[in-house]
Amino acid sequence: MSRDQRVRDNHGLLLAAELGTQVHVAFCLLDRCGAASQRHFDFMLDGLEEVERDLRSLGIPFTLLLGDAAMTLPAFADSIGAGAVTCDFSPLAPSRRRREFLADSLEVPLVEVDSRNIVPAWVAADKHVYAAFHLRNRHAKMLPDYLMEIPQVQGQNGVSEPVDWESARAFVKAEQHGPPLEIASGESAARGALDDFIANRLEGYAERRGRPDVDQQSRLSAYLHFGQLSCQRTVLDVNSSGAPAEDIAEFVDEAVTWRELSDNFCLYVDGYSSARGFPNWGRETLDAHAGDARDVVYDLDAFEQADTHDILWNAAQLEMVRTGRMHNYLRMYWAKKILEWSESPEEATRIAVHLNDRYELDGRDPNGYAGVAWSIGGVHDRPWMERSVYGKVRYMNENGARRKFDVDAYIRRVAPELLDQQLF
Repeated sequence: MSRDQRVRDNHGLLLAAELGTQVHVAFCLLDRCGAASQRHFDFMLDGLEEVERDLRSLGIPFTLLLGDAAMTLPAFADSIGAGAVTCDFSPLAPSRRRREFLADSLEVPLVEVDSRNIVPAWVAADKHVYAAFHLRNRHAKMLPDYLMEIPQVQGQNGVSEPVDWESARAFVKAEQHGPPLEIASGESAARGALDDFIANRLEGYAERRGRPDVDQQSRLSAYLHFGQLSCQRTVLDVNSSGAPAEDIAEFVDEAVTWRELSDNFCLYVDGYSSARGFPNWGRETLDAHAGDARDVVYDLDAFEQADTHDILWNAAQLEMVRTGRMHNYLRMYWAKKILEWSESPEEATRIAVHLNDRYELDGRDPNGYAGVAWSIGGVHDRPWMERSVYGKVRYMNENGARRKFDVDAYIRRVAPELLDQQLF
């Protein structure tokens, strides 16, 4: 178990149960993971404690291995006499390298299962899909074959020693960036969050989801990122909710088309987290404007401290640091302004990825990498009117934001002290 940290609606666990008479679940805990901070590990470990409890109630042993799977899993699989190993799919390069190493190191078959996407990534496309409408058209043909009720794993008779969670937490060496987050973690909390969204914010989603001042978003991204909630389960429940058809359609397009497009991007594009992943037209237009004068240039520290001249940008940055999330519209605005105020697109991408991975609770995710690449490099977008610095990459500014939503109301909600500062 790695990317999909849940017991219910887990195709990898279901396949393991079909392959053998006894399933044993192992999770390999790293002491660090890229730019992830302590609060990411806290959220994950709280959820894994629930996984252990739920598996124990089903008679399925759970073992927490300390260290990289490439180093710990082969010996463990051999020690329990495993006949096969199923593993979660991830399109990210470190995970792909780890799976390749395991495939060569294990004495038994390694079977990769995509329990994250509704249509498995390698089935949906065998190459990079350049625009959302192409994947949307593919899904129109494929989704009926995959979007179906998911069976649940049956109880077994296994036993295992309880995990020493105190030692596991002591093993983690991540730094604390941003305050600890008081967000309930785990599969039960994730299902509760889904129920809350359907009951209270799904109706009106199509009209108001793009307005940060009313906060109509689902708030499910962290649960989906850590695999505590199945996207397939989410879509099944939303489809059967009785909400207005336009709200259901808008949410499903975001949760399926755009989310699975991000996995496709990271699976098939080298350099997905850097400017090397930009499309040719994006790289060419940005290169052509590399020498354009910037009105202002900020370094990483100024961005991280929300110390820019733009009150809306500062508020979005502070919301991310304080709450671990940022409204999707503002994520685009936030990244585009980093491009505008950095010495180069390469540096802007580095800063945006670093801050997103450090502070967003759903950081280190294909959605984040694709979102930065869309905002700065034009991935999954088209050329627009040419202008300084941006070239033909889509432009956003505060005036456009003010036409879209009540900017001051948003700032008042997430960082009211900024409005006080603006008075002087």
